[in-house]
Parts: sequence; C-alpha cells; structure tokens
Amino acid sequence: MIVLDSSFLIAYYNMRDAHHAEAARTMVRLITGEWGRAQLLEYVFLETVTVLRGRLGLDGALTAGDKLLEAEEVDFVPCSEVFPDVLTTFRRERADLSFTDAAIVTVARRDRKGVVATFDRDFLNVSGITVIPGGSSDL
Repeated sequence: MIVLDSSFLIAYYNMRDAHHAEAARTMVRLITGEWGRAQLLEYVFLETVTVLRGRLGLDGALTAGDKLLEAEEVDFVPCSEVFPDVLTTFRRERADLSFTDAAIVTVARRDRKGVVATFDRDFLNVSGITVIPGGSSDL
C-alpha cells in the first residue's frame, strides 16, 4: 500500500512543476504495483484539485480529478471513516503536520511499510513512514 500526498499528485499532473519528471517516474512504479494499491484520501483529493485549478485552470483540475477517481490502482478513502484516528494522530504527533498530513500518516501507518508518495519534507521527520520518491519541497 502507498498513500498519495497532494505534492506528489500536483507535480505529476502539472508538467511545469519542478518535480514533474520525478513524479512521472514514480507514477510508473506505482501503476505497476510496486507498493501495492494506492490510497487517495478525500482530503488529499480536495487539496490536489484545488491547487491544480489555480495552476492549470478548471479543465485541468477536472481532468486530473476524473483520472484519479477512475484509476483502477487507486482506492478512494472517505475521511469520515478515519477521522477519530486522524484527530488522535494530529494531537500526538510532534512533527509539523497539517491535519491532512496527519490523515496521511494515520492511513500509512496501518501498513507495516508506511509508504507515502510525497515531495513534502515534513514527512521525513515522522516515524513509521517511508517517503517515496524522497521528499524535497514544502507544498
């Protein structure tokens, strides 16, 4: 299992993003099932399409959103199902995490490998998380 972060998805869908090439290479590995099924949290979907609307316009955001929701390799995770556990993570975690990041951590830790596709360096300071492709921006 691999949990998707908005920084990874934005880099993948925005060809002008500094991390686009690395995101595209990682996406190939994801699609081939290297980490198992991808988990797309509702919060991450919201962040992704919102940022992409600003960067690519409404049509670009809608296209990316549709592709994510239709992808056979991706499981959509409604956040109401994990909210109580996310709130606990948000309260206890000492890293500088947003509530959405706490949700990603919560879901990722359910798998012993705890893999997160992100370019957000904040995840590098979280125990029990493996960052793919390496974490190098501050989205």
